[in-house]
Amino acid sequence: MSNTPDISSPSFSRQALAVLNKFYGYKSFRPGQYEIIQALAAGRDALVLMPTGGGKSLCYQIPALLAAEGCAIVVSPLIALMQDQTQALVANGIPAAAIHSNQSEDTNRDILNAVYMGRIKLLYISPERLLMMLEGWERMKISLFAIDEAHCISQWGHDFRPDYAQLCRLKQLRPDVPMIALTATADRLTRDDIRLRLGLNNPFEFVSSFDRPNISLRAYANPGKKARIGFIASMVRKYPQDSGIAYCLSRSGAEATYQALKASGIKAVCYHAGMNPADRDRSMNAFLDGRAQVVCATVAFGMGIDKSNIRWVVHNNMPSNIESYYQEIGRAGRDGLPAEAVLFHSYADVITLRNFAEESGRQAVNYEKLSRMQAYAEARVCRRRILLSYFSEESTHDCGNCDVCLNPPSRIDGTILAQKALSAVARTGSKIGVFTLVNILRGSLRSDIRQAGYDRIKTFGAGSDLSQNEWTNYISQMIQLGIFEIAYEDSNHLRITPLGVRILRGLENVELSTFVPPTTAKSRKNNVYQQDTKTKSPTEQLFEHLKTIRTDIARQEGLPPYIIFSDATLMDMATKKPKDIDGILEVNGVGERKAVRFGKKFIAAIRKFDGLTASSPAGSSIKETLILINAGTPVGEIARLKGVKTDTIYSHIAKLIDDDMITTYGSFITRKQFEMVREAFLTDPDNAYTALEGKIEPALISVARAIARATARRKSQENV
Repeated sequence: MSNTPDISSPSFSRQALAVLNKFYGYKSFRPGQYEIIQALAAGRDALVLMPTGGGKSLCYQIPALLAAEGCAIVVSPLIALMQDQTQALVANGIPAAAIHSNQSEDTNRDILNAVYMGRIKLLYISPERLLMMLEGWERMKISLFAIDEAHCISQWGHDFRPDYAQLCRLKQLRPDVPMIALTATADRLTRDDIRLRLGLNNPFEFVSSFDRPNISLRAYANPGKKARIGFIASMVRKYPQDSGIAYCLSRSGAEATYQALKASGIKAVCYHAGMNPADRDRSMNAFLDGRAQVVCATVAFGMGIDKSNIRWVVHNNMPSNIESYYQEIGRAGRDGLPAEAVLFHSYADVITLRNFAEESGRQAVNYEKLSRMQAYAEARVCRRRILLSYFSEESTHDCGNCDVCLNPPSRIDGTILAQKALSAVARTGSKIGVFTLVNILRGSLRSDIRQAGYDRIKTFGAGSDLSQNEWTNYISQMIQLGIFEIAYEDSNHLRITPLGVRILRGLENVELSTFVPPTTAKSRKNNVYQQDTKTKSPTEQLFEHLKTIRTDIARQEGLPPYIIFSDATLMDMATKKPKDIDGILEVNGVGERKAVRFGKKFIAAIRKFDGLTASSPAGSSIKETLILINAGTPVGEIARLKGVKTDTIYSHIAKLIDDDMITTYGSFITRKQFEMVREAFLTDPDNAYTALEGKIEPALISVARAIARATARRKSQENV
């Protein structure tokens, strides 16, 4: 990045925060964001893992806006994602665009020309098109490369894409440009692969917590189609102004779910790879715009969708791996407000997914990943701990927000059992898998055990009092709790984690769920249809009302509701209850441009809710003009945003100059125009307006006269 700033200086920090507040309406960064921004601004590569909704986009958008010159090139795998991101950026007043096949080539050329001329700060593009055009970009001014959904580059990832594998050429061609790779889902192997395949040079690495505590987790044995549809319908009723996703394993399953919901009077759409592109786009737009409450989809839907008010995700079938599942449930609750993830599973799903794994070309890895997913679905330990341990994040306490925690099974002290298993793995040099470990602990004299010499280790037969099913179950729980991890790249051998080391040394204890034989296990009766019927508080009532205001504005503007403001912003608004333009600027997620463009209607609704007159206090309109002037917005654009004539804005400017709120005038009137007005009023004040007719806009005369008065005031003060 050229003109590298001093990232350690207070002025850089102030500048970054000013950009964050101005365009995005936030007063502070989330953990890790500022450090990532510093690294990129200093020209360093970065590898960033943050959960969906964790604020990944800001990590490259703000360095792009801070860069003295050049455009950030953002590699994105889906057109819908590019459109979503650019629409949100433009709504915030940020010059961004995308090049893709849904636009005419004339439009794409115009955008590229705008990039060359320095008028675009962020350009979104697919890896395929970027690689086709790359040779022509050798001398383009590029501030940074951002590789979104970077797990697509890895053979170990759940969504490998061949075109991503060619992105190593970016570093080869432009080693001078910093690169940031971002993803929400990458286990240890995938992270290593991303770093290697992109050629990242000593990258700054930030791995955020994978925990999404706002999402409640539940899993149930599949109760049949009728009950599933009934459950989805209950979610729609529970969240009438919000949205949800119903994921299905097959296209036919998505279609059948869509038809059943539609027959129930629910506004639903369908989305899968078998539909033609135009129909898919219509479904996507209806869902994003809020015209559809539910999208019934296969995994073809959803990557990177930034819709913040998805309150629930229901899986009608079990996904093939935990990475996919984590990414899909992460589409709910991106705004940090409570959301629900419900998984229905059956052995029929397992059979289908094993067939998929058989044809995948990576059978061993995919079989093992499917086993981990099945273990999650059938787990009797905290589900969140299973997810976190899968991504190598240690958690030593239950979450209290999953069905297992809320309806816990009986527990035993499993410390001695874990120490026996850990000791066996350690004594074999971490060269065994689950099956062999069980046989060692039970004292099996199989030929492979004897040939390897495992019958001579101290822990051979140390668990002969437990059956094979018991040991398999307990070891599965140990894996889920992060005591062991599975080395997929090393024949699925078990490795001891730092938590496992502490347990082995007696520094920490562990609880396990009591083994219950499958034939006698009592099915826990969970009322999945139970709804929260408590009376809404005044804040919640106002929150719901503000959602209605947002929907009306979205329809008028032709924008998705979440582009206007997120649910989290509306909740903060309902809590703070701003009564004027200054107040609404204090709401998280309200930037200067949106405060002026949309704020008036929300302020009016809040004032009425509190029994005040709907009209804003006197002077609010002038204050809005000042905010936009300070943001560098041209007069014509200010008038458009406020829905008034430019003459009105010039009258505001004259008043602000008289009040000494504006002290630089070059962006409103030229020196020549000012001198013309001043001379006319000095020569013949009674006929000045007639003399100036046709020579200067009448509205500018009031601005020039206000400048003259301000100049006179300053001179008189200097002479005192």
